Amino acid sequence: MNRKKARLSGLLFIASIMLVVSACGNSNTSNETNMNTKEAAAPAAQQTAAAETSLPSDEPKIEDEGTLTVYLNDFDEIIAPLFEAATGYKVDLVAGNGAEIMSRVEAEKGNPHWDVIWMDAMPSIYGLGESGQLMEGWAPDNLANLTDFAKSFVPEKNWYVPTGAHAAGVIVYNTDKVAAADAPKTWAEFADAKYKDMIGMADPAVAAPAYPFVSWFFNDMGMEPAKAFYSDLMKNGLKVYPKNPNVVKSLTSGEITIAALQESNAYVMKNNKEPIEIIWPEEGAPASVRVAAIQKETKNPNAAKAFIEFLLDPKTQQALIDQGEESYFEPSVNGVNPKQDRATNAKLVAADASWASEKEAAIKQWFADQSVN
Repeated sequence: MNRKKARLSGLLFIASIMLVVSACGNSNTSNETNMNTKEAAAPAAQQTAAAETSLPSDEPKIEDEGTLTVYLNDFDEIIAPLFEAATGYKVDLVAGNGAEIMSRVEAEKGNPHWDVIWMDAMPSIYGLGESGQLMEGWAPDNLANLTDFAKSFVPEKNWYVPTGAHAAGVIVYNTDKVAAADAPKTWAEFADAKYKDMIGMADPAVAAPAYPFVSWFFNDMGMEPAKAFYSDLMKNGLKVYPKNPNVVKSLTSGEITIAALQESNAYVMKNNKEPIEIIWPEEGAPASVRVAAIQKETKNPNAAKAFIEFLLDPKTQQALIDQGEESYFEPSVNGVNPKQDRATNAKLVAADASWASEKEAAIKQWFADQSVN
């Protein structure tokens, strides 16, 4: 019996030791679990702070390398002092007619010298976007303030922004030579035999607004009907001049008595007391939409973006209307007042930019072929 009791006592002692060891092991596991639970339940703010300390700081701002270079039509050069005074950025303007500027851009395709292009040439600039030469995806802060009309011209990839639109051509006639009752009221009337050798317009291959003018007819009518329309005009003695100022001179001299004339030129003539009258056709005047775009590889991105923002500022557009050379236009942003003497019934129409870009070379070549024949 004593041996049995001794054995039982020994077994009980071993069992108690195992229980202690087991308890110690469970205690350690429980402590680890509690620690993990506490870490998982740490306040969100602490977790966020920890995460932020492990993330890199904001990317450093890219510094501009020099003076901003802007290619633009040969007018509204007041933009340089206005922009420099407002922002402190220096700007170099390179001005020329539509053909000159686009030829320069094409020649520099492998090594662009420009940062921003600002022209009455939406189809041509759309083509620059399609060929990968323009910054895309960036949108200026004040894009939301565009008018509904202007919003319709913003491309999907934000290649450019519209800064205004003007009539690439309104009907103008010399009141000393043509009675009001006899003046054409629609574009279709230009082909009337009674206007033989009386009508002029700018060359779509040279003058920046002239291609947007003719492209609307081709887009609206279709290629072949539009060719037939212009063929009839040419048979009726239509005269084609390099630029709108040449059209003005011909109207003044009496070489022509009726014209499709860009609206600023038309209103300047009227304000200078020239014997002319302006007619806005009910079907609309084809618009030249002025757009601004940034060169994809610009070395001055900060100044370039600031320039675009500046052009969309209502104060800037009002200054261009109040002080600029090409001051007769429909502003692209809300909060701007057009010229008071600009017609209240001024209706603008425009060709689709993608279509007009695709057909630009063919239409310009067609006109060039007609001048040779």
